[in-house]
Amino acid sequence: MKVLIATEKPFAPAAVKGITKELEEAGHEVKLLEKYTDKAQLKAAVADANAMIVRSDKITPEIIDAAQQLKIVVRAGAGYDSIDTNYAKQKNVVVENTPGQNSNAVAELVFGLLVYTVRNFFNGKAGTELKGKKLGILAFGNVGRNVARIAKGFDMDVYAYDEYCPADVIEKAGVHAAPSRDALFENCDIVSLHIPATAETKQSIGYDVVSKLKKGGILINTARKEVINEPELLKLLAERDDLKYITDIMPDADADFRKFEGRYFSTPKKMGAQTAEANVNAGMAAARQIVAFFKTGDTKFQVNK
Repeated sequence: MKVLIATEKPFAPAAVKGITKELEEAGHEVKLLEKYTDKAQLKAAVADANAMIVRSDKITPEIIDAAQQLKIVVRAGAGYDSIDTNYAKQKNVVVENTPGQNSNAVAELVFGLLVYTVRNFFNGKAGTELKGKKLGILAFGNVGRNVARIAKGFDMDVYAYDEYCPADVIEKAGVHAAPSRDALFENCDIVSLHIPATAETKQSIGYDVVSKLKKGGILINTARKEVINEPELLKLLAERDDLKYITDIMPDADADFRKFEGRYFSTPKKMGAQTAEANVNAGMAAARQIVAFFKTGDTKFQVNK
């Protein structure tokens, strides 16, 4: 089978080498498309592909229609909102993700950003420490659990809320289970977002909920840009000069957010999974899943059933 590795934002070289080796040893042909700048390049590359491995690349109906031989797309990472899963299902294309492979990388980034923030962006002035602060984690999946693990090393007081995760599971992990999303924001000094971008969560983090943060509160988003209601958050930041917003997903209104100097920071590009280890972990998982799919029909990680 022909497997296309299509990445506008490429894997680390070590990951490409490992993915290629895994697939070729299983008898598959590998084609590589990196740093493409036009969807026409992707349409041409996918025309004869039986399988695809992608990162945050947009797999739209137009791309799927161009891939007449396509059987499976694997997103090397957890989030798959960049893929039109419903249309893929209509075309009998399996879509899978690789949950958990990037989770430690994202969690470590959370604390890199937090230390940078509480130390006043390293401007030389006295900042604060994370020890003893109340950290709220919104969504207690693979990333959220890793964030909790690291937070304990900072001696933080850790809380979490996840409407799909029972409170007793959160408590067993040594984390306080908040009774609601609002309670999480009301009780914590810092809230870290780890929710996916779904119909229910898009634009869900706005004025009403973020305004519940304590004085001097910090909102950190390493999840998805789409979960933030940007106009409402801008309004709140203008009203409350004690709040800070930190993210590794640059907002559409980045220029407006930058007006809040000393209270806003965004990385130029999404950085959560940008480690060699995460690249290798997610890429190799994607390769193994493709091998299993064609060998035994395994669809354990299918997200469009």
